[in-house]
Amino acid sequence: MRQVLPDKSALQKQYEADLPARELIVKELEIYIERLVSGIPSNLTVKGRVKSFKSFFKKYLRYLGGTSDGTPPIIPDQIGIRIVCPFIEDTLSVEALIKNNFNVTEVERKGSSYSFKEFGYESIHFLVHLPEEVGGKYIKTSNESFTGDVVEIQIRTILQDAWAEVEHELVYKAEFRPYDLPMKRKLAAINASLSLADTIFQEIRTYQRHFNKQIGQRKESFFKKVEDAADLFLSEGAGHLFGASRCEEPPHDIQVDIRNKSIDDLLLNALYAHHRGLFSDAAAYYSFMLSLEPDKKITSLIYKHRGMAFFAQSLYEDAIKDFSLSLKFDEKSYQSAYYCGVVHLVLQQYTAAIDDFTVSITINSFQPYCFYRRAEAYYHLKDYPQALADCEAALALDHEIDGVLKLKYMLLDKLKM
Repeated sequence: MRQVLPDKSALQKQYEADLPARELIVKELEIYIERLVSGIPSNLTVKGRVKSFKSFFKKYLRYLGGTSDGTPPIIPDQIGIRIVCPFIEDTLSVEALIKNNFNVTEVERKGSSYSFKEFGYESIHFLVHLPEEVGGKYIKTSNESFTGDVVEIQIRTILQDAWAEVEHELVYKAEFRPYDLPMKRKLAAINASLSLADTIFQEIRTYQRHFNKQIGQRKESFFKKVEDAADLFLSEGAGHLFGASRCEEPPHDIQVDIRNKSIDDLLLNALYAHHRGLFSDAAAYYSFMLSLEPDKKITSLIYKHRGMAFFAQSLYEDAIKDFSLSLKFDEKSYQSAYYCGVVHLVLQQYTAAIDDFTVSITINSFQPYCFYRRAEAYYHLKDYPQALADCEAALALDHEIDGVLKLKYMLLDKLKM
């Protein structure tokens, strides 16, 4: 059967007549998807586009050649949305959201079948039906060229998107296909490098998340002990909360391995041991890292961590020494000064604690907990006006800190206010 070529002018007129509707659908769909992915922690970019008539007509002719009866082909990607993600794991999260919130008609994983010798961008493409609440009022079913209820959603990483843009300019837009082997190798090498970079970025992200989790758990255990101490500080006549003896550790079930490890690996192992309550193992890792003589910032960080390990074992003098050294190697480490004050507070060395807290506040005045701890020290020195002033400062920065209001009312009672 002989196919009849379409009237390009008439088709273009029809296509452009629906352009305002397409543009409105794109805007609504962008907003809908932005809300959908807003729960993902990474900073995703949602970009929409309406296929130009030139691109539409080129694909129309290609699809028309594949029909046997000459019926007008359906071009489903006249409207497209691209979701660009920083990390590979984000693309998986977005993919799950698309599947759960759209009626998906087709999924294509571009680039998944390429060998290591080939080049081409990787991307996940969905064809989906528009949700009823998005763009339905703009769809015109009378125009056979506009299948507005089906749109394309692409998911890529930033690097995949960058490669796709460059590849489009070098290969497709210029209608150029490299046939010589050196050119193919160059393009394949670039693509492989970007793919490797995506993988490495994801590995770093995963490592960072695990590292931050260990840091958070270590801080939580540290401040739990401080809070326990504070409960007794605010009880009249309370003595020392902790003795000077070493805390009993749980049974050791990990080995301290310091061979062929980077500073990052050693620090992560130390934090893991610290979280497990294996404080002497953690201290051994920290000590070995210090023997490597890292730069000042890292040295300060390690002294701060080791000081926490000593504090957890009630080795308070060792903890004070390490926190002081941490501040020496990084004069802006307000946390080290604060931790030093906390240990002096536990030892009921209130004047020294006030000095430490003052140093910390001088470096960073936006520390509600530091004002609160200094208020506790002033309270025990019976300097009630200054303690009340620090309570007010703490509440001004954060009115939800546990214990501050209790201390404030105690001070008001002491001052008969």
